[in-house]
Amino acid sequence: MLSNRQLFLLNTAQTSTTPRLIEIERAEGLYLYGPNGKKYMDLVSGFAVSNIGHRHPKVLEAIKAQTEKYLHITVYGEFIQAPQVLLATELVSFLPKNLNNVYFVNSGTEATEGAMKIAKKFTGRTNFIAAKKAYHGSTQGALSLMGDEKFKIPFAPLLPNIHYVDYNDVNQLSTVDQNTAAIVLESVQGEAGIRVPDIKYMQAVRKRCDETGTLLILDEIQTGLGRTGKLFAFEHYGIVPDILLTAKALGGGMPLGAFIASQEIMAVVKENPILGHITTFGGHPVSCAAALASLRVITTDGLMDTVEEKHQLFLQHLQHPEIKEVRGIGLMMAIELDSFERVERASKYCATNGVMIDWFLHHETALRLAPPLTITNEEIIAACNIIKAGINN
Repeated sequence: MLSNRQLFLLNTAQTSTTPRLIEIERAEGLYLYGPNGKKYMDLVSGFAVSNIGHRHPKVLEAIKAQTEKYLHITVYGEFIQAPQVLLATELVSFLPKNLNNVYFVNSGTEATEGAMKIAKKFTGRTNFIAAKKAYHGSTQGALSLMGDEKFKIPFAPLLPNIHYVDYNDVNQLSTVDQNTAAIVLESVQGEAGIRVPDIKYMQAVRKRCDETGTLLILDEIQTGLGRTGKLFAFEHYGIVPDILLTAKALGGGMPLGAFIASQEIMAVVKENPILGHITTFGGHPVSCAAALASLRVITTDGLMDTVEEKHQLFLQHLQHPEIKEVRGIGLMMAIELDSFERVERASKYCATNGVMIDWFLHHETALRLAPPLTITNEEIIAACNIIKAGINN
């Protein structure tokens, strides 16, 4: 009989030639557990998904309650489904007044695709501006926004009329003009190695959009739901986007994404043609029930209040001669080293010694750090000690 490892390699599609091949049997809170009982701290939160930890009791309770009522019943947008209605209502209660209409999808890349469609139809324009080293998803429209040619060339041709600027460079904002449907930016660049923009830059982007009638789409797929110490990172900058993208942590561990805009902007999908954007499983009732429970934990349990303190504790305990820089915001950080070889060695050492940590798609010389917001001070110190030992390795 073949092992799960052998079956994984035989029957599941591979995304690289060097998968980690670590089998996980269960997960709870900060920890992942292998079949042999080995315990791992998850310091990447399933890539910014498990903001309140794995299998939070309130999320599990909400999932169970919803499964006793109904699962999928019809395509999104036709029937009134309480989990969708309650989640949308609670989400917009925390958002500025113009972000009052939620379209639920299955993932972040689908949120990007939907936002691009409504931006084109609402403005009547076809050009987009995106940032170099951005990551907004892997479907063809989202991939077209990626400003890194090596990831795009094998899948060409992609969407035309997309232009790229350097993130956080005010001088390049003149590229945004009356032909631009939208500028699409991450509120903090993730796969570029955690690049936090200047407040003045984000405010200049907002101003330029207002001057040219361009929509501002902010991607909060990684940054949202408390990771930066605010519910959404744009709150740090004193601006409001026209369209907000969220996913990952939104579902509390279940697959869910959304693009959020005003009723006026979102109305373009209702006619000419009717059903201008449709999804079968978007806003799945079980995912929405889980998301509502997770959102309430984030907004009522004081988790965001401790993010900055925990950020500072990481900085305090990540002092090492081989660490060139620790940058980031809240519990979204990058540990800069001198080479990919050192990053890879440190990552493997950490995994062997019970800490899951990773690197970035567009920046190979830094380790990714994005633990659940529920991580304790004692766990932070223990994790930092293993990371430093891994860098010594």
